[in-house]
Formats: sequence, C-alpha cells, structure tokens
Amino acid sequence: MADMEEVVVEANCRPEETRATHFFRSSSNHYAQVIPITTSPPPTREEDGADWGCGELNPQDAWLPITESRNGNTISATFHLISSGIGIQALLLPLAFATLGWAWGIICLSLAFTWQLYTTWLLVHLHESESGIRYSRYLHLAVTAFGLKLGKLLTIFPVMYQSGGTCVQLIIIGGGIMELFFKNVCDVKSLTGTECFLVFMCMAIVVAQFPNLNSIAWVSFIGAITAVGYCTLIWALSIGKGRPSDISYNPPEMDSNMDRFGGIMNSIGIIFIAFRGHNVMLEIQGTLPSSSKHPSHKQMWRGVTISYALIAMCLLPLAIAGFWAYGNKMYSYGKILSSVSKFHGHKTSTFVLGLICIIVVINCLSTFQIYSMVVFDNLEFKYTSRKSKPCARWLRMVFRFLFGGVAFFAAVALPFLPSLAPLIGGMTLPLAYAYPCFMWIAIKKPQPRSGKWCINMGLGCLGLVLSVVLVVAAIWNLTDKGLNANFFKP
Repeated sequence: MADMEEVVVEANCRPEETRATHFFRSSSNHYAQVIPITTSPPPTREEDGADWGCGELNPQDAWLPITESRNGNTISATFHLISSGIGIQALLLPLAFATLGWAWGIICLSLAFTWQLYTTWLLVHLHESESGIRYSRYLHLAVTAFGLKLGKLLTIFPVMYQSGGTCVQLIIIGGGIMELFFKNVCDVKSLTGTECFLVFMCMAIVVAQFPNLNSIAWVSFIGAITAVGYCTLIWALSIGKGRPSDISYNPPEMDSNMDRFGGIMNSIGIIFIAFRGHNVMLEIQGTLPSSSKHPSHKQMWRGVTISYALIAMCLLPLAIAGFWAYGNKMYSYGKILSSVSKFHGHKTSTFVLGLICIIVVINCLSTFQIYSMVVFDNLEFKYTSRKSKPCARWLRMVFRFLFGGVAFFAAVALPFLPSLAPLIGGMTLPLAYAYPCFMWIAIKKPQPRSGKWCINMGLGCLGLVLSVVLVVAAIWNLTDKGLNANFFKP
C-alpha cells in the first residue's frame, strides 16, 4: 500500500464507542507513531470485495512477528505462559523465606500469586473490546487507556526492560551456567565467561530465526518442560539429601533496624518479581484466533488457568523445600542451587548436577525466544511504518543478528545487571500489579466508588506504593552492599 492508514485510539473513548484519529505519511516523511489495532468483525464481512483476513483492519498487523499468525490454541498459549512465567529468579524464593520466616513467607507468596493472577485476568479481558478491537501489545493497551503521552511514559521503559533487559539477563545467567558446567562437570578450564556468553548468544540467535511468536510454540513447549523439570529436580534433591546439621529457621541478625527493614523489603521484592510475564501476556493472546462467537479470552483464560496451576506447583514447593532443607544458611549462599552444590555436592553425582545445568541452559534459550520476539516486533514495526511494506526475510535476519550483537555486548559490559534486578524489578512492578487495575478503570469505566472501582483503585495504588518502597529498599541494599555480579546466578 502506498499510504498505509495509521490509527491511534483516543484514551477517553469507550471500547464500544471508539473514535479514531487518522494520520497519513506525508511527502516530508513526518507521521505519527503507528498503533496497530485489529478488529474481529463477523467472518462474512467483506468490503469492496476484499477479504478481511482473520478480521484484521490494519494490514500492518499481518506483517509483524507477534500478530503475523493467529492460529494458536489453548495448548500453545499454555506453553508460552509457562516458559515465560517461570524464571531463574524463582531459585531465590528460599532466600526470601530465610528473612521472612515460615508464616510471612507463605503469606507473601500466596498474596503475590493471587494478586498477579487477578491482574492477569484483567489483561486477558481487556485484550478485546466489545466492538472487536484487539490490543495485542501492552503498550497499545496502555496508550488506549492513559493517552498517547502518558501511556508511553509509563510503559515504554518497563516493557522494553522486561523484554530486551530480560534477554541480556538470560545471556548472563545461561552463559554463567554453561561456564559452571564446562569447568565442574566437563573439567574444561580454558573457556572464559565472555566466550560462554558468546556461545549462548549464537545458539539463541540461531533459534530466533523462526518468523513469528506462534511458530515458536514447540520451543516454548521445551521451555515449559525444562522449567518444570529443573524446579522439581532442585526441590526434590533438597529434600531427598536431607538437611545439613545446625539448621536454624530464625531470621538472621541485623546490625540496625534499617538493615532489618531493607532485608524484609528486599525479600518481599524477591517474592513479587518471581512472577513474571505480564509484559508478554497480550502478545501471547494475540496469537489466538477470535470471533464474535468464540472470543480469544476464553481460550486464553483456559491456558492461564492450566499454566498458573503448574507454576504454583513449581514455585511453592521450591520455596518451602529449599527453606526447610537449608534454613537461614540460605542467607550465606543466596541461591538454592548453590546450597545444593555446597552441602550435597559430594553426595550428588556429577551426572545429576550436569543434568540440572543443561536443563537450565535449555530453559534460558527457550525463554529468550519469547521475550526477544517483543523486541523484533518493535524493530519491524518501525521499518514497516516507514516503508509501508513487510520486512524481507533477509532483513528480518539482519534485525535479529543485530539485536543479538547488542545484547551480547550489553551482557559483557554489564555483568552485574542481574544484581540490579531488585531495583529495576521494583521500578517495573506496576506493569504487573498496578497498571492493569488502572487500565480496567479507564477503559471499562465502572461506577465511581462501586465495588469493582474500589478494588481496582485500591490494588493499583497499593501496587504503586509497593513499587516505591521496594525501589528505596533496593537502593539502600545496593549502597550498603554494593553490586554483586553473582547475586542472581544459581
């Protein structure tokens, strides 16, 4: 198309009364940012003899990696959700229990799980309006709810960090575990950390050549199996090998009340950021077909129910078994896998430890594909907005190799990035715990001071307060203890 229509939905419009402002590319190449929005009209609807093609109003959506294929189903969505929802940060849950204790640890973990499950329900049902408009990207939903300027201000950094930043962390973690595997299992001492980062990055970019999010469903299947596998292996190993001597479940002694407060808030932050994936929730739902009779939220919610049940069955035993096995000794070693290696390394076969390392690396490679797809989508979005045509296959490869190179250099230059996870995680916390509540109010417009309004407003404000407190606590801990490049390594 010579001039492709670009649509920006006004933030103050009801979904069923959507007004749109249209912008066209001028000869001077000045144009507004494209917000691709798709609708799902009745299957028989045609205009001027043109096939609507899965209900797409904006042809640009058919060119972008996230929405290029809408042939997904509940099973593929479940695989995506599990692979993106269980991360290496879950191995820190026993450390949080070591500070909070049994009661408060379980309470905080249950509260975080329930809260984020509720906001997930909000996002799933906000994905598609009553008029059929589909918001297949978190940023687009935020712009619709908050307006163009405020929506971009609030969500661009969190979304990009939780996509590109997560990929950099996966390189650091996956490469670090590969180095551990080669040195301790294979007895290969010559490989450096940078070389392991490069090997991991090369494997990740090779797998990343699949065209769209729906096409990597089998990769997410592998990621889901490995995520459940290493969580189960680690907590089963912790219980099966028995507890070391002199285990205590009392909180560690702190030098001051401020240190105690910082430790508590840092532990709460570990629990809340253990649940992830909200930034790709709408994108995953965008791979599902939708019609007036079979809206996408039904399939998506079934996938959410299955995946989050499995996530709960992984994270809760991991936290409880890890704390039961190592108590406050977790405070000295930080990660449950480090504790297993320290206390049971002589009792555990090299094969088992090597198997865990391989499974974690495969999981990192699989998870990388989901989060990097958001970055690829954004790069291709900019290109297709300028050129009004889809990316050629060779150009897609160039974009993906370019991103791989940038992510690799970021991992080498910022090996301490995982230690900033509590700080940046606190800054991006509203993406999962606050913004969905405010977006529900802005789009659905419930009666002020009604039950739904009060619940969402209360949770949204509480999420913002929690984010501020966690950021302050993270800054305090960083200034007190400094950066530790090994903090998030298992």
